[in-house]
Amino acid sequence: MERYRTRPAQYGTRRDRPRPPLPPQVKRGADGRPARPARPPGQQRHPAPARRPAPVRRPAPAPAPAAGRLPNPRLTGLGSGLFCAAVMFLLGALCSALFGASLTVYGVLFLPVSVLTALWVRPGDLMTAPIVVPIAFAVGLLPVADGDGGVGARLMGLVTALATEAGWLYGGTLLAGVLVIARRIRLVHRRRTAGARQPA
Repeated sequence: MERYRTRPAQYGTRRDRPRPPLPPQVKRGADGRPARPARPPGQQRHPAPARRPAPVRRPAPAPAPAAGRLPNPRLTGLGSGLFCAAVMFLLGALCSALFGASLTVYGVLFLPVSVLTALWVRPGDLMTAPIVVPIAFAVGLLPVADGDGGVGARLMGLVTALATEAGWLYGGTLLAGVLVIARRIRLVHRRRTAGARQPA
């Protein structure tokens, strides 16, 4: 007799039996995949926000000079000479008009002008400051020196003023020289420090 093969039950349901229905909350689409649940009519899909371009960083503006700070120009060698000579000539005329051609007042005013000349000259022309300062002192003595008898008398008055006020002349020149040397040493130190920080 022929024996009929029987299929064990652990292999699953037979094809001729209908599949169990899906739960009502799970619906499948045409491709067999579970369909997404429908959204409420009030809830709309918002598009993804567009990315804004990164803001371009601009360099910060240079800080404005603080009020009350002294100006710090950079004069060339010729510019420092013209500045010192012009200021000393104006101060000489002022001393002649207000202080009766007082050489002492003129010598006192010469000291701050020498300091400013040494501080405002640019680093490339530092050594010109001690040279232009004595020349400017002589130029400023023209309206102060005594001399009413012509060019010769004016020249003699200038030589006499230079001889009698040599202390102020040497003092202003010495101040300018000391400041120039200090600035020169500081500049060399900065250059060496910047060179040491650079990678080999």
